[in-house]
Amino acid sequence: MGVYNEQGAALDEPEPQHMLINENKGQSACQPSVFLHRRFSNLPPSEAFNEKMFIVGGWTHDDPSCLVEQFCPEYNEWRPAARMVNKRDKVAVGALDGKIYTVGGEDNVRCYSSVERYNPDTDSWSKDVAPLSSPRSGVCLVAMDGYLYAIGGHDGTTAINTVERFDPKMNTWKKQAPMVTRRTRATAAVLEGHLYVIGGNNGNMALSSVERYNPVDGTWSICAHMLSPRENAGCAVFLGHIYVAGGKDEFNLEVCAAERFDPDNMRWTPIKRMRNKRDNMSLVVFKGALLAVGGSDGVTNLKTIEVYNHESNTWRHFGSMKSKHPGGKVAVLC
Repeated sequence: MGVYNEQGAALDEPEPQHMLINENKGQSACQPSVFLHRRFSNLPPSEAFNEKMFIVGGWTHDDPSCLVEQFCPEYNEWRPAARMVNKRDKVAVGALDGKIYTVGGEDNVRCYSSVERYNPDTDSWSKDVAPLSSPRSGVCLVAMDGYLYAIGGHDGTTAINTVERFDPKMNTWKKQAPMVTRRTRATAAVLEGHLYVIGGNNGNMALSSVERYNPVDGTWSICAHMLSPRENAGCAVFLGHIYVAGGKDEFNLEVCAAERFDPDNMRWTPIKRMRNKRDNMSLVVFKGALLAVGGSDGVTNLKTIEVYNHESNTWRHFGSMKSKHPGGKVAVLC
């Protein structure tokens, strides 16, 4: 993963001997290698190299490339994958049943209700997925119990509290009980059978509030607030806790602060700040490691990645993507 620095130059990495990129349709962007080049020696052990990590999208008026990249552990590098059909910003990205879904979003003309699905086996996107009930950007997307939940967002006029659930077998979205609070640019995680929706913006200010959904009875309840308001944060479940990092605060400033939620005592506690401020970043668990990927520090869009060590409570630089993905999100497929 540490193949490229922020300027895209090589970091004294030996030239891989098995760099086979198959550009034909019907083949994955990364072909398996006989020898797996492990640069994860300092990370928790992983039983198998079956996880796949993608960075999807990233669109601005000045940089409308909307690239998709896949990280190939076999070669320790990022490689291009097929692009989405519609280029868009503020798109929600999630993974379900070995495929990536992109939901909603906007460009400089309109908001989208459409949904696209990526198949890594064919390296292709399809639009044969049912759309949301209405166009919106800043949606929060999370998988739980074999479904995708699209939560909140902004419909072009106001932040909303709408929740919809996608059934991949029926190819339908069905509205669920709405959240207590209207939220756009929130983040979410599933822990111990509950869905947590964290922070975001209610249309006027960044939020520190958290609410939890119980799929058994279909109800929402208020949980302990985060230590500080934030929107566009990264979020992941790691070692039985919910970790939240980065985003923007109530003053619309990019932050590097991070915190974690303990479900046993229902409390948030601070952890070490990241090395960089990261708005609109992704926080993911990949190969047993907690990674902070991309985002913006307020001056530039970042390609860099940081990895968190929970034993020493520290972050360190962990390489870079090949390209910048302003507003892009990471998805991990198992």
